[in-house]
Amino acid sequence: MDKNEQKLKLKNMNLADRPREKLLALGRKSLSDAELLAILLGTGNATENAVELSKRILGAYKHDLYEAGKASLNDLCRFNGIGEVKALSIIAALELGRRRREYPEPDNFKITCSRDLFNHLHTVFEDLNHEEFWVVILNKANMVKGKFMISKGGMGGTIADPKIIFTTALQQNAASLILAHNHPSGNLSPSQEDIHITRKLIEVGKLLEMPVLDHLIVTNSGYISLADEGII
Repeated sequence: MDKNEQKLKLKNMNLADRPREKLLALGRKSLSDAELLAILLGTGNATENAVELSKRILGAYKHDLYEAGKASLNDLCRFNGIGEVKALSIIAALELGRRRREYPEPDNFKITCSRDLFNHLHTVFEDLNHEEFWVVILNKANMVKGKFMISKGGMGGTIADPKIIFTTALQQNAASLILAHNHPSGNLSPSQEDIHITRKLIEVGKLLEMPVLDHLIVTNSGYISLADEGII
């Protein structure tokens, strides 16, 4: 099938099934994931139009956008009809979607429980295959003033340097702070080192009158709060 035949195939689709026209006529929520992806791709390949190709790509990831978001450039370029430009477009679009979730409505910036904190942080750790240690800075009303990565490590761990943590907190005029790091292994159980460093940082926070309220351990499937568990 040549390019003209491919365009004709898409053009001859029912108007309601042509993604661009459907978006204009019915709005973005009317489109399936495959139709939205097809708009990004623009064209398919010699045997599939953009919608069909999009369905096949999503099918390879069990129609799970979360899993598709882990795809690398090379992974996507293995699909017939997907070159570097289209693959980068897909990666960029999924990354924008992930980043959008990092910006909750203003009312959601107040931390009232560990779930609030997880909702605010989980996209930071999403899909990471290495550990990162972050600190969340709060004001006196428990509103988030900012979040900062303290260190980055490998699969096995990262370093939580008290000097860096509290220098950051002092620079941001923190009233209190919360610690967070991820376990790429998926294991939510805190290690003895996790517990030790948390208790050490709590003691430093007391001396500086800058309390450490909690320490979250995050995986792709959930989180654990050391405060909720009574560990600290």
